[in-house]
Amino acid sequence: MRRDLSVPALAVTVLLWASAFVAIRALGDAFSPGSLTLGRVLVGALVLTLIARPTRATMPTGRPLLLVVIYGVVWFGIYNIALNAGEQHLDAGTAALVVNVAPALVALFAGFVLGEGFPKPLLVGIAVAFSGVALIALGTRDPDAVETASTTGVVLCLVAAVTYAIGTLTQKPALAHVKPVMSVWLGCVVGAIVCLPFAPHLFRELGDATTSDVLWLVYLGVFPTAIGFSTWSYALARITSGQAASTTYLVPVVATGIAWAILDETPAALALVGGVLSLAGVAITRIRPHRKVVAEA
Repeated sequence: MRRDLSVPALAVTVLLWASAFVAIRALGDAFSPGSLTLGRVLVGALVLTLIARPTRATMPTGRPLLLVVIYGVVWFGIYNIALNAGEQHLDAGTAALVVNVAPALVALFAGFVLGEGFPKPLLVGIAVAFSGVALIALGTRDPDAVETASTTGVVLCLVAAVTYAIGTLTQKPALAHVKPVMSVWLGCVVGAIVCLPFAPHLFRELGDATTSDVLWLVYLGVFPTAIGFSTWSYALARITSGQAASTTYLVPVVATGIAWAILDETPAALALVGGVLSLAGVAITRIRPHRKVVAEA
C-alpha cells in the first residue's frame, strides 16, 4: 500500500508559493508581467522535461487534453500575468492576501459547475471575504502602505484569484487521466505558447538584467513552478479541490514573513485587518451544515 504524502506535499507547496510572491515583487523592476511569465514557465518546462520525460504515449487526448489546455492558458498564463502586474502595485504580503480568496471562489464555482449548491456558510463566507478585500483596497491609501500600493493592484490580484480558482477546478478532473508531474509540464508548455508574443520583451530584458535578477527568475521557474506545482498536483490528485485550496490559507502569512525578511516590506495595518477578515471568510465557506437525521418510527 502506497503511503499518502499529501500533507507534506502541500506544506512544500505553501512554502514555495509564498516565496514566489516575494520573488515576483523583487523582479518587478527588471521584467514586465508578460516576459516574467514566459521566462518562468520556460524554465519550469525545461526542468520538468527531464523529470516527466514526455512521450506520445503519455499525452492526454479528448476531454482531458481540453482540460489541460484550459488550465494551461488560465492558470499558467493569465494567472501569472495578472499576478505579476498586480505586484507592481502591491507589496508581496498584500498581494498574497487578495489572491487567497481563491478557495472561496473554488467553492462558489463548484456550486455552479458541480451542482454542490449554495449553503448559507458559503454565501456568508464569500460576503465576509470580499468585505476583507474591500478593506485591503482602502488600505492602499494608508500612509503606511508601500509607495506603489493602489486599487489597481487589488483588482489585478482579484483577477489572479479568479483564474487560480478556475485552474484548480479544471486541473482536478484532468489529474484522473494525467500524472501530476506531466500535468504541470503540459501546463507550462501551454502557458509558454500563450506567452510567446512576449518573447522579444523577455530577450531584451534579459540583456539588461543583473545576475541577481536572472537567478530570481530561475528560482521562480524551478522551485515555485516546477516543484511547487508538482507537489500541489500530487496532493490535488488525492484530495478534493476545496481541501487542497484551503491549505493556501497559510501562504499570505509565510509570504509576509519572507517579504519582511528579504524586502523589508509589510502590508499596511488596514490591509492586514482586511486580510484576516478575508481569510476568515474563506474559512467560513468551508463549514458544512449538519444534516438533521430523522429517526425512523
